[in-house]
Amino acid sequence: MKKRLIAVAVCAVLLAALGLGRPYVSERGRTYDLYFREADLEAVPGADALRAEKLYIGDEGDLGARQLAEQLVTALLAGPTDPTLTGVVPAETELLSLELNGAVATVDLSSRYRLLSGVALSLADYAITLTLTQLPEISVVNITVRGQQLAYRDRQNFTAGDVLFSTNEDVISSVAATLYLLDEDGRLAPREMTLDLYEGDTQVGAVVRALLAATEDEQLRSPLPEGFQVTSVRLDEDTCYVDLPTAALPGMGEEPDMTRALRALADSLLSLRAVAEVRYLVDGEYAALYGAAPVMEPYTAAD
Repeated sequence: MKKRLIAVAVCAVLLAALGLGRPYVSERGRTYDLYFREADLEAVPGADALRAEKLYIGDEGDLGARQLAEQLVTALLAGPTDPTLTGVVPAETELLSLELNGAVATVDLSSRYRLLSGVALSLADYAITLTLTQLPEISVVNITVRGQQLAYRDRQNFTAGDVLFSTNEDVISSVAATLYLLDEDGRLAPREMTLDLYEGDTQVGAVVRALLAATEDEQLRSPLPEGFQVTSVRLDEDTCYVDLPTAALPGMGEEPDMTRALRALADSLLSLRAVAEVRYLVDGEYAALYGAAPVMEPYTAAD
């Protein structure tokens, strides 16, 4: 997989140098590239993971760069029409906003984008970057989720030439964890799982991502409310610190059961052998409450 991803990056640089990655202009409109993943990677000659599908946009008068960029991202999120390609972004991911500040495009996506990690996240970041940087007005892409950076990324700004995947390997390890999910009666139920770890991943980060993700078991669902965000998660000796943003609270709907959600997240983290207690921070500081949930005291397995 590593060779396959590096081949994509090298190919993109060569296309940019030759001018082949620029949109084709006709008298009636333009044709742009949308980047998707090969559906069958093993059958791809040359082992390139990403391939462009053409999108024709007719002449709509004075369409600004931001509006055009929004159209490209929206089409990318909708997925390919070519059956030999597959989307790189989780289904139902929505574009919340796209802003241009000079040559930097900030793309804000819905919470579904948090389901990605490791190589899958890198491919999605790169596909969005390649799609947008074909516009001459955009040279740098910043991708956020509901206004927040993904804390487990090793970079936040991307260009067509420097998004290389040599730091994102295939699965390098795994960790056993117990996730606490909601059953049909709304009670927390333990589910044992083996979580994949990629280079740069941490065990605590993998647990947080897994709990945010949808479960394959239709009878169990995540206890974290829609819009729930984690700014960062880190392990210091045997204490896991989870930083929560107050900016996310208004987007979680009316009166979510935050006490149950934080208990489930803490219990899931405490299932790791390395974690003895969980401490919640709010905007980087100790606080009495997060929403209506008390968070001053540490959570331990004995609670």
